[in-house]
Amino acid sequence: MSAAAEKTIIYRVKRALGLVKKEESANHIFYETGKRTRRAHATWYRGETTNFYPDKQAIKNLSSVDEYVGKGWLPTAPLISKEHYITAFGSCFASEVTKFLYNEGYQVFGRDMNLNSYVVRSGEGIVNSAAIRQQFEWAFEGKAPKIELWHDKAGVPGDYSDDVRDSTKQIFEKSDVFILTLGLSEVWYDKPTGEIFWRAIPKRDFDPQRHGFRVMSAAENLDNLRRIYELIRAHRPDATIIVTLSPVPLAATFRPVSCITANSVSKASLRVAIDELMREPKAAQDERFFYFPSYEIITSFLPDPMKDDFRHPTDQSVDFIMRTFQRHFLI
Repeated sequence: MSAAAEKTIIYRVKRALGLVKKEESANHIFYETGKRTRRAHATWYRGETTNFYPDKQAIKNLSSVDEYVGKGWLPTAPLISKEHYITAFGSCFASEVTKFLYNEGYQVFGRDMNLNSYVVRSGEGIVNSAAIRQQFEWAFEGKAPKIELWHDKAGVPGDYSDDVRDSTKQIFEKSDVFILTLGLSEVWYDKPTGEIFWRAIPKRDFDPQRHGFRVMSAAENLDNLRRIYELIRAHRPDATIIVTLSPVPLAATFRPVSCITANSVSKASLRVAIDELMREPKAAQDERFFYFPSYEIITSFLPDPMKDDFRHPTDQSVDFIMRTFQRHFLI
């Protein structure tokens, strides 16, 4: 038995027998985590709401995900039915979301509702907030990039044809639920226009005089997310919007630092932006706007959640995330 556990037991016995000194109670507050009583110093005012960080024993029980990860972010009751049309796109994790929903019998664009749209054909490759914004501005406002920014996995550029735009607009206008999975903040961009690419730049097209690389700031990500939110609300005011951060890390960084530390910054920039948007008055009062913490479930809750490549969640981890999502969001 650890010294901390022994002290907890001694304190509980003393408290039950009425032997706790007044100064001991006055100087500390006590809380439960993992079926153990812990204490925190009582000197400081802790506000009307205080949620303490769990210990390992607390999160050993996987059912505690609602309390220690989902608390404050999840709807009070499931709200997505099989009558709703769902659009999920963004990072590669969007494909896991789409696959799960489809297999559960939900109406997801990109499976049994195929249309000639990039959010369907390349939905798992629109990985940064600027690229997601581009799709909404193009579909709803006809704002097309000035240069070729959109490439599939083979590096083939996508055009800005009216039929593809119309299909994208049809999808958005029919969607009752938008699930946007954000992936990264490292981007390649066109120096003359400042426009940002979906992915990297095809090697055959790279021009060091024209093309650059940078990390998008939290402020830039916030501006993009705010614009996406405003466009959805302007055109689909009653739609449910769910934003999530992909737990899949960078495969590589183009910065002269380790990939692990670069990934931490890339994810943090997006996570801060999401949180800041959700604290803005309009979004904070929106009862159909949610953050789903798949990122935190992987990084801070599940034990050994990654495959041997250390990048992709195991099948069991993905299933756990999606079953948690199902329990709270799906009717």
